[in-house]
Amino acid sequence: MSSCCVFLKLPTPSSRPSSSSSSSSSSSSSSSSSLSRPQLPIPTANPRILCCSSNWVQSTLIGAISGALSFGLFFSLPFPLPSSSAATSALLEPPPRSLQTCRDDVVETRQEELLPEVVTNEGLVQEAWQIVNDSFLDAGRHRWSQDAWQLKREDLLSNSIQTRSKAHQIIKRMLASLGDPYTRFLSPEEFSKMARYDMTGIGINLREIPDENGEPRLKVLGIILDGPAYSAGVRQGDEVLAVNNMELKGKSAFEASSILQGPNGTSVTIQVRHGNCGPVELVEVQRQLVARTPVFYRLEQMDGGATPVGYIRLKEFNALARKDLVIAMKRLQGMGASYFILDLRDNLGGLVQAGIEIAKLFLSEGDTVIYTVGRDPQFQEVIVTDTSPLVQAPVIVLVNDRTASASEIVASALHDNCKAVLVGKRTFGKGLIQSVFELQDGSGVVITVGKYVTPNHMDINGNGIEPDFQKLPAWDDVNRHLSQCSIHHQG
Repeated sequence: MSSCCVFLKLPTPSSRPSSSSSSSSSSSSSSSSSLSRPQLPIPTANPRILCCSSNWVQSTLIGAISGALSFGLFFSLPFPLPSSSAATSALLEPPPRSLQTCRDDVVETRQEELLPEVVTNEGLVQEAWQIVNDSFLDAGRHRWSQDAWQLKREDLLSNSIQTRSKAHQIIKRMLASLGDPYTRFLSPEEFSKMARYDMTGIGINLREIPDENGEPRLKVLGIILDGPAYSAGVRQGDEVLAVNNMELKGKSAFEASSILQGPNGTSVTIQVRHGNCGPVELVEVQRQLVARTPVFYRLEQMDGGATPVGYIRLKEFNALARKDLVIAMKRLQGMGASYFILDLRDNLGGLVQAGIEIAKLFLSEGDTVIYTVGRDPQFQEVIVTDTSPLVQAPVIVLVNDRTASASEIVASALHDNCKAVLVGKRTFGKGLIQSVFELQDGSGVVITVGKYVTPNHMDINGNGIEPDFQKLPAWDDVNRHLSQCSIHHQG
């Protein structure tokens, strides 16, 4: 996954539970500001971004997506950095007049860029065709080829396209011909709703833009016009320099979003530079985070009270998933937990990056989390853990046939690195990466651009992950299995 991508959550497998399911019901009853400890039984048997630069004219890559239908957010815990004295002093001084003039120029340029451009119906179809030609990954074994795709282009553009609706219909049929259920067309209305996706709780989306030295700068690439950041004076194109006196230099968009996140109704102070070279300003923004905690936990006394086990249920990978999981694990450790059960049953996924960051909590430094494979080099990556594990205790991961996407990334990472055993049923098998591209008329296309491969080089998509046990094993069996796995892994 490219660092400039903003990871969204779009519809996952058709097996998404309805609002009347038990999973959804417990979600609606949870608190958005605190973790819950429901009395969920542990089974003793039968355990059940917004854009990147691209080759297409003004095409906007929203980012790699995977997971549940609900538009949750993603965050990780902040990693404190010392505040910059130079940055602080800059806040105390009025901006030079030349910078203000520069900012005005940038604003005028930005307004000019936002003016609608004339796009022909044929040009729109050509644009969508080109995106597929450059990035589509045929993960469904339909034997897609560029030669055949070139012939389709000639056929599609052989006649004049009289109306915009006709152009949209042609794009829909063109994408449907790929035979990929996740590749699809988005109307301007559907794309507009997606563009309002809030990843911070203050109504902005961030992406990393390299400066002239190649160093990433965090820019506001999308902003909700009636959101708290906009109301406080933040504008699209502004650079975010610091949050609550914590300098963001060297931080990724993911890390910056995690720092911005906080309890609903609280305030956060951000330091922004308007435009490319405008004045630096401190802005106080009130958070309006709507994501609910997906983490539920409790301490269980098993084996007649001889084995304290920390049970954690993770319902989806949203804004609060990693942060609240860390809190739960630390509390359970403090309560004496010597083993952990991570329940991913009926978890259809969510934001992929959140899943990756959660997997790292259990892995050792240098362990592989996941491989990504795609035609575009930005989707050919080995994601490796760069931190020490939060816990060393053995883990059981509960899975079933509705464990999908980001959940499968976590399950396979822990399993293949001998950190956990999997218990339950074979997982769903959703291991594709989709990216969303904006077309010139404000519509968009969702394209499968890559897939995930487990640390043991198994293709998740269409296959799922086979568990080690169907029923909850004894902890001695868990320890024995993990020990044998480690010996095999080292050999």
